Amino acid sequence: MPEFLDYSIIDQPMILNFIFYPQKSFTKCPAGAFDFFIPVDEKVHVSCRFYLKDKKLPSLLYFHGNGEVVSHYDEIAPFYHQIGLNLFVADYRGYGASTGTPTFSNLVKDAHAIFWALKKELAQGNYHQDLFIMGRSLGSISALELASSYPTNLKGLIIESGFAGVMCLLKYLGLTIKEDERLAALEQAILAKVKNIPVPVLIIHGEYDSLIPLREGQKLWHILTGINKKLTIIPFANHNNIMLVGFKRYFAALGSFVR
Repeated sequence: MPEFLDYSIIDQPMILNFIFYPQKSFTKCPAGAFDFFIPVDEKVHVSCRFYLKDKKLPSLLYFHGNGEVVSHYDEIAPFYHQIGLNLFVADYRGYGASTGTPTFSNLVKDAHAIFWALKKELAQGNYHQDLFIMGRSLGSISALELASSYPTNLKGLIIESGFAGVMCLLKYLGLTIKEDERLAALEQAILAKVKNIPVPVLIIHGEYDSLIPLREGQKLWHILTGINKKLTIIPFANHNNIMLVGFKRYFAALGSFVR
């Protein structure tokens, strides 16, 4: 059983209202894709969308940023197909067609339910069993959590515009929280879990990211003790234009990593 950390110290209204930007946008499912509504709590479900290319391909479980929803990936999914991946994008509570209210605690908890629901779908649907996990920005919390909990079930981890721990996230967003033993203990526990992730890791970060600076991606790379890790820097890219600015380099790095 994975060790669940106590995130309640940062589940404060001032922080949650600043971090989470739930949108109720949920488009009609594109041809070839499938919608999933995964139960995560009593009368609470999380919406996900599976962009299927071919059952013989590996799949990528993707956790998006705090201002996105799964349907934003309707036009992006084909680029993941081109590098040989099926794409499974997960929302958070309150996002898309999900119910409930997002917090850090349930973001982490729900990631486990989503992971096992996808694993079940891959097994029962006779899909290729290889699975990668990717987290963008806020989604890096979920991705790092799962990679540290289920390394034997994963082929690799990808972090885009991400970070390790939660202190840096609060700092760069201009949020202040009274430091106490619980907060320090949470930060250290997160870093300890991240440090020991044994799966191959690809970190992609924009050179001029003004929200989560490049040094956080570099810090994450240094924290990881595994030998199979790579940092790809996208020149001139900021936090929200990284894929657009560095399209070829971005997908070349992803394609090379998953092959």
